[in-house]
Amino acid sequence: MIMTQHPIQIAPSLLSANFARLEDDVRRCEAGGAEILHVDVMDGHFVPNITIGPLVVEALRPVTKLVLDCHLMISHPDRYIGAFAAAGADWISVHVEATKHLHRTLSLVREHGKRVGAVLNPITPLSSVFDAAEYCDFILLMSVNPGFGGQKFITSFLRRASELREFLDKNGLERVEIEVDGGVVADNAEAIVRAGANILVSGSGVFRGNPSETIPALRKAAQRGQSLSV
Repeated sequence: MIMTQHPIQIAPSLLSANFARLEDDVRRCEAGGAEILHVDVMDGHFVPNITIGPLVVEALRPVTKLVLDCHLMISHPDRYIGAFAAAGADWISVHVEATKHLHRTLSLVREHGKRVGAVLNPITPLSSVFDAAEYCDFILLMSVNPGFGGQKFITSFLRRASELREFLDKNGLERVEIEVDGGVVADNAEAIVRAGANILVSGSGVFRGNPSETIPALRKAAQRGQSLSV
C-alpha cells in the first residue's frame, strides 16, 4: 500500500530553547528552514510539569511569521482555547485524554479559525480518535510520555503511525496529517516518515546543536524516508 504523502514540516520544540534568549533561538530556527514553532503548554495537572501560557505566545507572535503550533497538555483545555487563539496561535491541539467532549473541544478551536489537532499519548488506543479524525487537520501521536523534554523515543510509535495512516487513507481522510512529538532526531527521522508522519517536532534534537545545521539534517533524513515510501 502506498501511503498518502504530505510535505515534510519541521517543528522545533521551544521547550528545549534558551528562554533567556528566546527570540535569538527563534531566529536560528528560521535560518535553519523550520516551518513551525512547537509550543508545549503544560499546567502541572495533566502532566507533571509547568511551562508557559498565552503571554509567551503573544510575545512570540510579533517576532516571527512561522506557524505557532500550541500543544495544550492541560486539564480543561476548553477554558484556554480562546486565550491562545487571541494570543496568536495558528494551530491548537488538545489531548483526547484531557477532555470529556472531544468533538465540542475540537469544534471550539475551529470556531476561532485555527487549525485543530487531536493528541494521543503513547498507549492511548488509536480507536479513541477514529470518530474524531474527520474534525481534525492533524493528529499528533506522542512518542514519549508528555511532560519533559529529552526523553527516549518510544518505538511503538512506528506501528501506531502506520496503522493511523492506513485508517485515514481508507476512510477518505487523506488530508489529515500526522505529527510526531518526542525523541525525534535525525537518526530516527527516516523511519518516522516511512511510518506515515510528516510533521516532526524536535526539541533537544534541534537545540542541542546549531538549528541552522540540525534542522537541515533532520529534514534530509525525513525526506529520505519519504522517498523510500513511494
